[in-house]
Amino acid sequence: MCGIAGFCSWGRENPAAAADSWERNIRKMNDRMKHRGPDASGIWASADASVVLGHRRLAIIDLSETGAQPMISHSGRYVIAFNGEIYNYKEIAQKLLDEKKTEAFRGSSDTEVLLEAAEHYGVKEAVSMCRGMFAIALYDQKEKLLYLVRDRVGEKPLYYGFVRGSFVFASDLGSIAVLDGFEKQINREVLDIYFTHGYIPAPYSIYRNISKLKPGCILTIRAPFEKEGIGIEAYWSMKEAAKKGQSNLFQGSRKEAADELERLLKRSIEGQMTADVPVGAFLSAGIDSSTVVALMQSLHAGKVRSFTIGMEDKKYNEAEAAREIAAHLGTEHTELYITEKDAKAVIPQLAEMFSEPFADSSQIPTYLVSRMTREHVTVSLSGDGGDELFCGYTSYVSTLRAWERIRRVPGFIRYPAGKLLAGLPFRSDDWRIRGKLLQARDACQVYQMSYETNPLNHRIALERGTLPYYYTEYEADYLPEQNHNIMLMDMLMYHPDDILVKVDRTAMAVSLETRVPMLDKDVVEFAWSLPVEYKRSGENGKLVLRDVLYRYVPKEMMDRPKKGFSIPVQKWLKEPSMREWAESLIDRRLLQEQGLLNPDVVWNIWKDFQENGVWRKQIWYILMFQEWMMKQYAV
Repeated sequence: MCGIAGFCSWGRENPAAAADSWERNIRKMNDRMKHRGPDASGIWASADASVVLGHRRLAIIDLSETGAQPMISHSGRYVIAFNGEIYNYKEIAQKLLDEKKTEAFRGSSDTEVLLEAAEHYGVKEAVSMCRGMFAIALYDQKEKLLYLVRDRVGEKPLYYGFVRGSFVFASDLGSIAVLDGFEKQINREVLDIYFTHGYIPAPYSIYRNISKLKPGCILTIRAPFEKEGIGIEAYWSMKEAAKKGQSNLFQGSRKEAADELERLLKRSIEGQMTADVPVGAFLSAGIDSSTVVALMQSLHAGKVRSFTIGMEDKKYNEAEAAREIAAHLGTEHTELYITEKDAKAVIPQLAEMFSEPFADSSQIPTYLVSRMTREHVTVSLSGDGGDELFCGYTSYVSTLRAWERIRRVPGFIRYPAGKLLAGLPFRSDDWRIRGKLLQARDACQVYQMSYETNPLNHRIALERGTLPYYYTEYEADYLPEQNHNIMLMDMLMYHPDDILVKVDRTAMAVSLETRVPMLDKDVVEFAWSLPVEYKRSGENGKLVLRDVLYRYVPKEMMDRPKKGFSIPVQKWLKEPSMREWAESLIDRRLLQEQGLLNPDVVWNIWKDFQENGVWRKQIWYILMFQEWMMKQYAV
């Protein structure tokens, strides 16, 4: 796990000044993401400094200098800065040797294997071979062509754009923000999406002229590295994988499906346990992390290291159940009980940690478990992906239940009735929400509208954005089965832009590498091939995943309500100290000076919470936005 950065044609607008500043600027980019790679810092520049690559290294495989980056290919033609891991790199290395594409490798790093594969097979074919997580910058010195590549699901971040005419890119948005001449212009159009969802989805970022590369894509830009020269193509598509899987459903029994899933997960986990540093795993009391830890322990001769945090509030505490699971599996288990003071102390660090507004409040316990885990290991596996791939969220059930009720009302009645109800000035939101939902045309629209039902939320930002994104662009009935349509919507946006962002940024803040076995290409593609009845029955989801887990952990040990990985933000904001902090961030004069948010709307939402107890998740979204603003624009 590392960080990459770079730029092309630096200082195009002032070449004389650029000659003196390119090295200073790439060092600033590297320094800003030191947390992503504390072990080493590297820089490479072409002879004329028209292309500059930076790298921060967290040494995981091949800890020697032969794994240092940026790395030059054996022929000298290609240069790479690489963030991530290629889990099947030994197989690819053997293929290169067997086909005599190379005689030997200088070291034992996956970076060198990836670099040689790209040279001999082409970039698209090489990354298509790879099972892993990655963000790649690869420069072809002969063709003067730069490639940026992001992994299939979006585990590793990659931002790009233009700063004063120069093409720039980095793993961390903050590394772009420190560049000379970067103006930190807010992308006002994306604020409406942020205040709806609490995060900013690809391809957008909080800044104008800076984008996120979408998962599964290759960006190319050739000298002279101008905006018109950018090309982007997909080498893998989540939508196509889902379509193909649902068009060719698995024909075996549910037991046979569990057998195959267990085999694929074991292969994925075995590859992801490979490292030259200590490896462990997060363990909650949930199905997903328990499955990962159970399979890890079955593959490991010694004791697997597992890590859990506990909460003082029993409503949020899963540590006791996790301890019981760990004892049954025989792991070397570590737990840390955190106090309310511990959790609150994280809040001032969040803006720096995420580099752009991000407001999934479980970011706080995720950071705390990462910090504790890093004291013992350098790599930790997680169970993320199980809910979205195996129909685990209860929201999927409630969405389909709501759609079944809505569709019974004839369209000629419910469409006009819905518009009428949504527009009436009720004191309560309930009828406005019902009116909005009555206008839905399918289950996917119900799911999308569940985020967008309150018109007040769309008036938080002064400028109403109209940017399209994955949920608004999703085609009705893209897949024949509605559960899978909703799961696909989440795998396209919520999972990569919320869940994976949360895990990557919080873990990287303490220089911990996280790996996600369920996002292995073969596991993902197999999951899409399963019929819905192998995933959900009534209120119970993740059926085939449970089938695998129950081979290692007794069913009765797992049959308990899931408490979630969350914190009592709503309760905290009623307390005097937190209320004072919050109100300082939404001070009317401050909001007016910033000119981004509507002070009346913000204060109406806040007063409704403080005086009437009406909690909206947008309150946390607003506070995290304002905390970020104060950090970014502090004088």
